[in-house]
Amino acid sequence: MFFRCIVIPRQSFIRRLIVMNNNTVMEEQSSYFNRRITRSTIKSESVVDKKADIAASKKLSKLTKAASAGSAIRAESTSTEKEIINDNKKIKIEYEETDSSAHLISDAEDFEVPVKREQQDSKRSAWEPPNCWQQLDNIREMRKDRDAPVDTMGCDRISDQDAKPQVYRYQVLLSLMLSSQTKDQVTSAAMTRLRQHGCNITNILATDDKKLGELIYPVGFWRRKVEYIKKTTQILKDKYKGDIPRTLEELCKLPGVGPKMAHLVMKCAWAEVTGIAVDTHVHRISNRLGWVRKPTVQPENTRVELESWLPKELWTEINWLLVGFGQQTCLPVGPKCQQCLNQHICPFGKTELKRKSPVKSPKKMTVFFFF
Repeated sequence: MFFRCIVIPRQSFIRRLIVMNNNTVMEEQSSYFNRRITRSTIKSESVVDKKADIAASKKLSKLTKAASAGSAIRAESTSTEKEIINDNKKIKIEYEETDSSAHLISDAEDFEVPVKREQQDSKRSAWEPPNCWQQLDNIREMRKDRDAPVDTMGCDRISDQDAKPQVYRYQVLLSLMLSSQTKDQVTSAAMTRLRQHGCNITNILATDDKKLGELIYPVGFWRRKVEYIKKTTQILKDKYKGDIPRTLEELCKLPGVGPKMAHLVMKCAWAEVTGIAVDTHVHRISNRLGWVRKPTVQPENTRVELESWLPKELWTEINWLLVGFGQQTCLPVGPKCQQCLNQHICPFGKTELKRKSPVKSPKKMTVFFFF
């Protein structure tokens, strides 16, 4: 009796092993490697001597090893049995049934799925400073009396609200240009003199530089601001028909107008919130409270950090709160941390209190010598 056996190479990815009679041989060959299947014929007679039995058993052991090496592929099928009949002896090869899904689950537990960029971005946008809402509530409590200079001398308060809309918007822009590096009291006094002189585009262009300087003095950098006011006023007359620009980008292109001023102009003159106006007070306090991920140097960087976690409905309030808070309590020099409600949850305040805490000096000992 003759029969044929298909020997499985390890690299061939053949799914099944089929041993049948010499009249029927079925093959399944991998399309990926497209290699030729090696066939070997095992010839056995009814009476086989000892050497033939040993050779057949060796071939059979190789076949078993090849089958065990392909266990990952055989796991896809159910438990199978294959029989090889040799000299009326039946040799049975059994494969254990494996659960491939169990291996997948265990592998998934050990495998760490990389975080996608969208997930990282969502985590960054969801970041908020520790204790920020408690700190904000405490600042609201400290600002409830509304008695800071900004409450009575803001850009919208020192402009003529009874004037024509175009004139009012022009005065808001001018007051903000004067407020840079200047205390609110000084800016308010300068705007009062300008309004008495006639604060409109036509009159400011007709005023010479010397007179304009006298009107705005002693605001910070008053000579440079005279130049900025004249250039900006001329642009408004030529390009915007006596009104101010309607967009943030166009406002920032005007001489002497920065992002902080532009955001405040959009809010006060056009009643449109385009961003947080970050001046020196907002910049300083945000870093002291830890409202930025890492310390910022430029106010514009502070604005980006604040807008990343602060809801938009609070963008207008935060400028008013922090400016007044910085004018009264969180001063640039000599902050009043002992009076602040955030002294125990403010990183800067805790450090400042430790630094200013009195250190007990060792008691002096007086030694008397008797002779």
